[in-house]
Amino acid sequence: MNTTFQALVDPTRRRILDLVREQPRLVGELVDLLKLSQPGVSKHLRVLREAGLVSVRQDAQRHWYELRPEPLAEVDAWLEPFRRDMEERYERLDHLLQRLQQEEHNNEQAESDR
Repeated sequence: MNTTFQALVDPTRRRILDLVREQPRLVGELVDLLKLSQPGVSKHLRVLREAGLVSVRQDAQRHWYELRPEPLAEVDAWLEPFRRDMEERYERLDHLLQRLQQEEHNNEQAESDR
């Protein structure tokens, strides 16, 4: 998974993943969409391929790049406990804010009753 994180650090590689998530892409398409040189795109694709995030399918002279979701599922599973922890923290904060608002409302009511 370390290689997956290393591959995901780069914003261009994340953009490539977004594009191949939509549909399989040819290198030339990625060059046009990213406005990068062909060697630059190929370098990023190599990193993504080595990390297992994309696969390549050859069709005659064309190379189609497709998303491989399995490594991302591993990252998602690893992140799940952190996500749960953050949700619990947000819930506690929400309860605290509701309690403070209720106390403020009660104080305002008590002052207006005087």
